[in-house]
Amino acid sequence: MTASPLPPNPHQAIYNIAALCAAHGLTEVVLSPGSRSAPLTLAFARHPATNVRVVPDERAAAFIGLGIAQARRVPTVLVCTSGTAGLNYAPAVAEAYYQQVPLLILTADRPPEWIDQLDGQAIRQNGLYGAHVKGSYTFPVDTTHPDAKWHANRLMNEAINLAKAYPPGPVHVNIPVREPLYPTGEVVFEEVRVVHQHESGVHPSAVAHRALLDALDAAERPLLVFGQQPKAEWYQNLTFRSLVICVGDVISNVGKQLAEDHVVRAHHDVFLSGASSELKKELQPDLVITCGNSLISKSLKTFLRQHPPKRHWHIQRAGEVADTLGCLTDVLLVDPAWCVSALLAGAKHHQEDASSYQPLAPSLWESRQQFATQWRETDTKAADVLNSFFSRSAKSLTEFGAVRLLLRHLIDSTALHLANSMAVRYANILGVPPGVEVFANRGTSGIDGCTSTAVGYALAEPQKQVVLITGDVAFFYDRNAFWHNYPTPNLRVVLLNNHGGGIFRIIDGPRQQPELGELFETRQQLTAENLCRDFRLPYFPVDSMAKLEAALPVFFGPEGAGGVLEIQTDSKVNAAFFEEYRAAVKQAFS
Repeated sequence: MTASPLPPNPHQAIYNIAALCAAHGLTEVVLSPGSRSAPLTLAFARHPATNVRVVPDERAAAFIGLGIAQARRVPTVLVCTSGTAGLNYAPAVAEAYYQQVPLLILTADRPPEWIDQLDGQAIRQNGLYGAHVKGSYTFPVDTTHPDAKWHANRLMNEAINLAKAYPPGPVHVNIPVREPLYPTGEVVFEEVRVVHQHESGVHPSAVAHRALLDALDAAERPLLVFGQQPKAEWYQNLTFRSLVICVGDVISNVGKQLAEDHVVRAHHDVFLSGASSELKKELQPDLVITCGNSLISKSLKTFLRQHPPKRHWHIQRAGEVADTLGCLTDVLLVDPAWCVSALLAGAKHHQEDASSYQPLAPSLWESRQQFATQWRETDTKAADVLNSFFSRSAKSLTEFGAVRLLLRHLIDSTALHLANSMAVRYANILGVPPGVEVFANRGTSGIDGCTSTAVGYALAEPQKQVVLITGDVAFFYDRNAFWHNYPTPNLRVVLLNNHGGGIFRIIDGPRQQPELGELFETRQQLTAENLCRDFRLPYFPVDSMAKLEAALPVFFGPEGAGGVLEIQTDSKVNAAFFEEYRAAVKQAFS
């Protein structure tokens, strides 16, 4: 009979704060005694790398911590209990803010449900120092769930890096603590994930650049992932010496062709959605380098979260950095255009020319070749599976098939706007022509302003063809996008009207519920005919593949200027067709 596993320690994430501070080099701690802060106090007191000083008066403790930080030029950690104790830090916090002296302020707190309930030593501590800190964070009150524990680690890394980042200054973390406050056994320190932030300017410093190049030189399975970003020309002329596989969603606007024999893998959303566990292990990277913002592909995000690399570097010019994959280890705040170009060219230092490049060791080069070959062959197979599926599938009108046909009619330099829900997902699976720039409101991924955004773009770029592919719920929700007096003859709207939220028949969860039609799809019988008449827009209704094929040359010609192409489909047929696609992919890659 095996023993039951011990329940997770409710304070383990708090104990790990001390280990993380020590790993970041924050070893000077000034604490003031209190009961609510007991888990923090004991963690710092028992950690072998921290130097703890006890000062009972919080006002004096904070100024003493300020003096230590002035001398050491490293954030001092301040620890106090809940209630008015933290208020006494305020004068020193304000002084540190204006002197640009780094402090990490950790205030213990009552759990949120007990605030304003006349409990002892309980005041409103979130945002306690207002505008006199660089940042203010609230620690998760319950960290027993793995996601909450990851959140706690991520939050503390962000807070510490923010305190150190130029200009340095005070950062506050409020930490609600539930009873029991005192451990019954030993305080255990787990191995913690440290996120290093390498700061530079437009170009990385020699130290930061060398650190990234060393990580790349040591990697056997490097993967470069591009998130959402505007189209740029810098990637078109890249040269490859490091044999790095590149992956990008359509919203990354990274063209398929980067250099001779080196392409961005464009079909990851296909094969990763059906890949076996064995294939995913073969595709698992040991180093991921990311730049850009959000990713559309849930399959890509899930793959990298479940098969994380040993190192994850993210490169961006400035600002807060998201830990999208849950395995971030290094942040490099530089211009990605310069840095990625230098990386892929294989130059060892930005001061040196490309002739200084030292080739990889034969064994490492062989490992990279095998990894690159696996990705390329899998990507090529995915393209073949996709083409084969559409060539043998029924010719009845479906959204998926209609979008595939539409994308082939886009001319070079088209600005393609993709509404959220299925439009952006279809395009990400199918890919877009290389000369097309893609836009999508993926910052928050809402449907509420997709049409208005496309209208605004068309008004700003009257000489460019602008195409919006949207679903019916997003389109009718935002119908006031046309309620103005400014013509947009360069805008063509493709409306996928399945008379409801068709995505809910495709994604797992809602499609299994008996209330699907009533509560999720929100069926409606609207068409765009009246809207087009009201706003004097050309209207092209189609309800078959033959009519669509006949309408496209007219719609994209002068007659379709500023018009709406409405493709009416059946939601159940769309869902069944997409399920056939899923089955074909699973069969090919499992």
